[in-house]
Order: sequence, then structure tokens, then C-alpha cells
Amino acid sequence: MHTPPTTLANWLTLLESRHAKAIDMGLDRVAQVKERLGIQFQCPVITVAGTNGKGSTCAMLESVLLQAGYRVGLYIKPHFLRFNERARIGGESVSDAVLIENFEAVEAQRGEISLSYFEFTTLAIMRLLAQAGLDAVILEVGLGGRLDAVNVIDADVAIVTSVDIDHTDYLGDTREKIGFEKAGIFRAGRAAICSDPMPPESLVAHAQAIGADLWLLGRDFNYAGDKQQWNYGGRSQRRNSLGYPSLRGANQLLNAAAVLAALEALRHALPVGAQEVRNGLVMVDLPGRFQVLPGRPTVVLDVAHNPHAAATLAQNFDNMGFHRFTYAVFGAMQDKDIDGIIAKLKRQVDHWCVTDLPVPRAASAEQLKQKLLAAGVASGTGTDAEQSIHTFASPALAYANAVSRAEENDRIAVFGSFLTVAGVMAARNTEFH
Repeated sequence: MHTPPTTLANWLTLLESRHAKAIDMGLDRVAQVKERLGIQFQCPVITVAGTNGKGSTCAMLESVLLQAGYRVGLYIKPHFLRFNERARIGGESVSDAVLIENFEAVEAQRGEISLSYFEFTTLAIMRLLAQAGLDAVILEVGLGGRLDAVNVIDADVAIVTSVDIDHTDYLGDTREKIGFEKAGIFRAGRAAICSDPMPPESLVAHAQAIGADLWLLGRDFNYAGDKQQWNYGGRSQRRNSLGYPSLRGANQLLNAAAVLAALEALRHALPVGAQEVRNGLVMVDLPGRFQVLPGRPTVVLDVAHNPHAAATLAQNFDNMGFHRFTYAVFGAMQDKDIDGIIAKLKRQVDHWCVTDLPVPRAASAEQLKQKLLAAGVASGTGTDAEQSIHTFASPALAYANAVSRAEENDRIAVFGSFLTVAGVMAARNTEFH
């Protein structure tokens, strides 16, 4: 490259177009460039993998540690509106200038090594965090674990949230195969936490084979609660009378329990008091995870993009109380189990507004419509139809249609892909500014 880009937008455009494969599994290239860059962390590092619940777990960890007064770095993905959301220091997104400086450093050191967009940006953000003088670093793993770029770092604590079927082209088509990939982030002699209530045998076996210190839900840590509060019990630490996390939804206590297990494992390096845990859980904020927006009709944003997440979303809908009709704004990637997602939610949704998404690997709105018809959803056309399916060219148009039809006792649910939710968020931002 002769003249490097000068803006973040131009850098990202370049990185998207440069490497032959969007997803290129393997750690050799990333490890080489990491060595050249001299990336080393001088503080505890926590990595978080899992099919669902990674983002929530990372956000809770960050929130509790910030409440405890630590200087915390977080790498989380994907982003909704700005790339900068992926790198946070002290709870704030980093600036374009800081990202560009680290992009330039990776570019200068990679030499002849070709890196995918994900690998390049991961290295840049890891360098940025390693040099920021932090007390704790939280790294969200991308796809799988074993071969994900984040796994070039030896974490002090590794968390696997849930193991379910997703990304089968890369990770295998059974929970056992996928569990083995996720367990790849565990390290010998270090805390390896799994909050899946039914962990695959392969994950447990791998942890034992490498001599990781495996913490299993129900064996090494537990939670129990009533309507008002909940308690955590670990190997040597109890946390009682905790408020529920401000992130809504059925699985958030599983995620919160894993967070407290991680903090228990790190209690000598990063002590955290009871009140700091309470405040951190109550103040955590993460867009797009069963996010219920203020106002009427009720609008729910959720990045559910596989059957496991869709089942949780359906459970959360059931807990919400009465809504006359539910309108769905739904867009998804072609490689997802779209039939599985529809099966979990078709009982909950009356009117489907399905949408194209602005990337080649997305399913078209027409494809989604055909899958809904095949699942027995009626494509009613009249204004008083009990069920309907309409197709749109963008999430913004699909959302605008749902808003125009929904009355104040109805509910609009936006789900299926980060891009679906991001499209609606962007449209709402334009509308309100």
C-alpha cells in the first residue's frame, strides 16, 4: 500500500476489500503479527466465548469493574452504528484518531502477511488496549474460540456462556463439535468458567485434558432467586441480596452468575465489594439485547439470530404481559437456521415485515417470505387480516411500515441480525434528530 488512508471510514473500506476470505480460520498469521507488534498485557485478561450471551456477559463484567473503580478496557462486537463501539476504555468508545494510529501500527508490522478485516482490526484493538495502562481487559471472542483471532492471547480467566448450534459451516453441526471449538479458549492451570447448564462432554473433556481449572454451573457456582432479588454461591464466596441485572431477559442470571464466578476467580488481583457488584449489575447497559424502548407501541430490539436466542426471545415475550398484535421486523443471514428461528417465534408474531439487508450473504426478503409461508404463516393481504407477510428493501422501510400499522397496545419486535437492529436504530436516530 502506497499511501495509507487518513480517515477511519477509508481504512475500514480498504480492510473490507483486501483479504480474499471474509472469515479465514487459523491463528498462525495473527500470532506472527502479534509478536511483531509486541502485544502483551500487564493486567488480568478475561476472554468470553459462547453461542449467545457473550455481549451481555462482557457488558456486566465491564460495568461491575468500573463501579469498583478499575480502569477497564473492552473489545466487543459487532457494532451497531459506529465502528468505535468495538473498543472501549473506561466505558467510553475510543476516538477515530486512536484507532487510526493502531491501524497504522498493524499495517507497518504485518509485512507480507495478509489479514482479514476481523484479524486486522482485532490486532489493532488489542494493541490499543495493551498500551492503555489498564487494570483489567475483557475480550469478546468472535466465531467459535479455538481458531478465533482473540485466542492468540492467553487469558487469566476464560468464560464460555452457552453452546448451541450456529455457524455450522465453520464449527461443526453438533453441540459436541461446537463445544470443543469454544473450549479452545481455556488455558492450563487457569480458571475456565462455563455457564451453560448442560455443557457438552467435549468441553469438559478438553478442559480436563489440558489441566484447566474448570468451573461448572451447579457444581462450582450456583445462583438462586425470587421475584425481588437473587444470590450467588461460588467455591469460597457468597453474594446475597443482589438486584436483577438491568439487562432484561430469561438468561441474564446465567450470564451474571458467570460474571461473579470470574470475579471470584480473580478476587486477589481485582477485589470487588458487594455494593460495587450490586451497582454494576443494576447500571449495565447494552443496546440490542432484549432492549425495550420507552413509549407506545412497545418496541423491542433484539439481536436474536439463531434458534437458541429466538427461543429465549419467545420466552421474554411471554413474560411481557398482553399485547394485542405483534409486528416483527425480521432480516437474517442466509447461513443461519432461518426455519429454526421462525419455528420458535411464529406463535408470537402476527404480522411479519421481512427485509433485505445490505450485504451479499443476507437472505432476501422474498426468501424469508417463502420460508414463512412454508412454516404455515398466512400472507393475509386485507387490512383486517389476522396474519400477514410484507417484504421490504431495508430495515428502515420495514420498521416504518410496522409503525404505521401498529396501535398503542401493539408490540413491534426487531430481530434476526445485528444489521436488522442497526438499520432500525439508524432510522430512529434520523427520525429523532
